[in-house]
Amino acid sequence: MAAKTGSNTKASPPDKSKQAEPNILEIEDEHKPGFDRDVILRLLSYIKPHRREFAVAVFAMLFSVVANVAGPPIIGWAIDEGIRAGELSILIGGVLVFIGIQVLGFIGFRIQLGNMAVIGQTIIKTLRDQLFEHIQYLSISFFAEYEAGRLIARIVSDVNVVREAVTFAAVGTIREVLMLFGIIISMLVINVPLTAVAFTVLIVLLIIANFWRIHARAAYLRVSDANAKVNAELSEAFTGVRVTQAFARQSYNYQRFSGEINEASRSAGVKAALIAGVFYPTVEMIGGVATGTLIFVGGTLVLDDRITVGVLLAFILYIQQFFFPIRLLAQRYNLLQSVIASGYRIFKLMDFPVEVRDEIVADDLPKISGHIRFEDVAFRYSPDGPLVLDNINLEVPAGARVAFVGHTGAGKTTMVKLIMRFHDVTQGRVSVDGHDLKRVTQNSLRRQISVVPQDTHLFSGSVLENIRYGRLKASDEEVVAAAKAVGAHDFIVNMEDGYLTDIKEGGALLSTGQRQLLAFARALLADPRVLILDEATSNIDTQTERLIQRGLERLLEGRTSFIIAHRLSTITSADVIVVMDHGKIIEMGSHKDLLKLEGVYHQLYTLV
Repeated sequence: MAAKTGSNTKASPPDKSKQAEPNILEIEDEHKPGFDRDVILRLLSYIKPHRREFAVAVFAMLFSVVANVAGPPIIGWAIDEGIRAGELSILIGGVLVFIGIQVLGFIGFRIQLGNMAVIGQTIIKTLRDQLFEHIQYLSISFFAEYEAGRLIARIVSDVNVVREAVTFAAVGTIREVLMLFGIIISMLVINVPLTAVAFTVLIVLLIIANFWRIHARAAYLRVSDANAKVNAELSEAFTGVRVTQAFARQSYNYQRFSGEINEASRSAGVKAALIAGVFYPTVEMIGGVATGTLIFVGGTLVLDDRITVGVLLAFILYIQQFFFPIRLLAQRYNLLQSVIASGYRIFKLMDFPVEVRDEIVADDLPKISGHIRFEDVAFRYSPDGPLVLDNINLEVPAGARVAFVGHTGAGKTTMVKLIMRFHDVTQGRVSVDGHDLKRVTQNSLRRQISVVPQDTHLFSGSVLENIRYGRLKASDEEVVAAAKAVGAHDFIVNMEDGYLTDIKEGGALLSTGQRQLLAFARALLADPRVLILDEATSNIDTQTERLIQRGLERLLEGRTSFIIAHRLSTITSADVIVVMDHGKIIEMGSHKDLLKLEGVYHQLYTLV
């Protein structure tokens, strides 16, 4: 038993790991549609490293705006001067100048889109890199609450929304606004009465656009939420397909997906489409009415010799251009709402606190022998939660085999999580070879610890790559040696391509026992000083367990090991058996000693 030390209760520097972890799903649901200045400013900060490309895009965009605004007066002048002078060459010259300006505008627009596309793709990579890196360091409990499908939606769908906004809206919105103001100013300069006609139509259009904006905002956010739920449902369904087939739940899953999840997505999409289907035709209709009205009023003014035919034609061209930026700005508004919602979700995920962080002065853990101590350890998963471990004192000599037993929820798995430093202790101290785990870097600790979990995860790729995952620089010969040592070599060489056989995602081509042997080989190749077997044989039948027992013994040899097992027959040879109940150690000793006590362990072992 470890002696109590005064250092156990020293306060650690405040950091994010001491804060209560919020429920990120509730945070996402709390977000209300509307303008979010913080999200916009944070998204714009990603453009800052690309200031030069952005400036080029803005400069090129100005060419496009000038070309669109300057075109109608040139055509109007060419027609009026051609009619007045009776010279076709004047008209031809005006048309050529118009075409030249349009070409320059096209080039400017092309440069704008090209630069912003590059910036958008680069920002996508940056965001995805940051999200992927951050998510990997989040606590195990986070992944129990946040579905894989939602994570994929954040990294793929939401980031794509940001890309679209950067590529088309960041400079595009400025372009449309400048075009709109340029057209209005040009019309005012050319003729005020005709501009008044256009303004009357504009007021009507703005009223309709505002009414549409209110309904469209909610509709597009519903589409985004529905798509995220589709992603989550698909991920869960495909991940759990074996269970689905085992219980013949395909029909139920289909009915749930088709009748509830996918139907909600369809319904949200239809409502959004119907709203858009009302607005855009309305804008076209108003544009037609405006053009007809302008022709009538302008034609009257031409007949009264108050304006020229060229002025009327310039106004007709302007009025046709006038509604184009308005339609685009309405689309930009929808995109703005989507990007704010997506950005909010992205940054909330990116800002979600990492529970365990290395201290600034943390040292790399030197090579250890595996002497582990729990000193007055208490632990709770959240500041307001119940104690999961209470006053734990345990000393494990290097090379010892320790088994944790007890009912579900007794605290067995939490003990090994603290050894791995998946969580930091709430109180007390866990040390290895005298080094406080909170004072060493996580990488240097975990390089010397291996875990073989109950559900072995194998990655898509070859057998060789999966075993080497524990030590990426290991040679092929070392991989084969590890497989031979745990008894996996024979079945591997009998596979179609031997060690180069692609075992597919999750090891779908292998039996449970074979997957477990590969996990043993992976752990052995990593050559850990401390080994944790978290119910590593619970999914294996007794006969298969006997077959892999030799591999297990080879894996445990010379290492400090912690074994969690429901089948007590598998841990009778452990040096120390620790019996836990409600977060406390209630019995401890060898198998024989604990049986003599005739206490809790005796009851568990003799339970039929």
